[in-house]
Amino acid sequence: MLSEPRSGRLAAWGNALLAGLVSPDDAVLAIVGEDAVHRVEGLPGETGPVGLTLALGRLRALGVSALRVALPAPGHPLGLSGPPEFNARALAAEEAVVCHDAAFGLVPEVYEAGPEGDVHAEVVWQVLPVRQAPPADVPSLGEAERELAEALREATEALSKLDVAASGPVAEAAIDAYRARSERGREVLAPGYPPRAVRVLELARRVRLLVSLAYDNGHGGAVSAAQMAARSAALTPVERTARRALVAAYNAVVEERERGR
Repeated sequence: MLSEPRSGRLAAWGNALLAGLVSPDDAVLAIVGEDAVHRVEGLPGETGPVGLTLALGRLRALGVSALRVALPAPGHPLGLSGPPEFNARALAAEEAVVCHDAAFGLVPEVYEAGPEGDVHAEVVWQVLPVRQAPPADVPSLGEAERELAEALREATEALSKLDVAASGPVAEAAIDAYRARSERGREVLAPGYPPRAVRVLELARRVRLLVSLAYDNGHGGAVSAAQMAARSAALTPVERTARRALVAAYNAVVEERERGR
C-alpha cells in the first residue's frame, strides 16, 4: 500500500474540516482524490449510505472532535483499540479511521466499477462501534522520527551486506516518479498539521518505497532461501516502523490537542 491510504486522507481532511480550516467541498474533494465517489454506511439515524458531506456533519453532531488513523497488519494491531469485530474488519482492509470523543470507527470497502479500460474505484465507509481506549502501539511524532532514522540506517547496512539493490538508476527513477505523483496537485497534509508531521510523513513514505524497491528490484546476492529470509528479517521491522510513523503523522492533530490539555 505505497499510495496514500484512504484513511489518511479522510482523517487529515476530516480534521481540517472539524477545526474549521477548510470548507466541506474542499475536504470532500481531497478525501475522494482519484476515486469516483465515497459514501458512508451505518451512521446512526440513517437507513442507507450517505455522502461524505452529510456524514462528516453528522459525526460532528454526534460528538466527534477529531479523527485518528489505524494501519494494522497481521500480528500488529497498529492504532486499534477494539472491539474484536472492528479490529477484524480493519485488519482485512489494512486501514481504518477511529473517531475521537465518540465511540465510532470507519472501515473502507473498495469496489471497482465501470467498463474495461475505464474502471474506477467506489468506496463505502462502514461505521462500526469502537472501544474508547488508547490505540495500540502508536508513537509520538518525536519517537516516530527517531525510530525512522535508526531503522533506515540499520536496514541500509543489512541490505548492503546481503547485496540487495535498493538504489541505482532503476530505483532512483522509481523514487522520482513516486515523488512526482505524490506531489502533483495536492498538499502533503491538510491545513492545521504541524511541520514536523509533514516531515515525518514524507520520510515514512520514502522509507516504505525503499522497502518495496528492496523487495522488488533485483535479487543481488540474496538468492537462497536463507538469504531471502534474511532480507525479510531486515525489512519487516523497517516497514513496521514506517507504518507507525505514518499513523503518528496523521494523528498529530489529536496528539497536540491531548498534550495541550
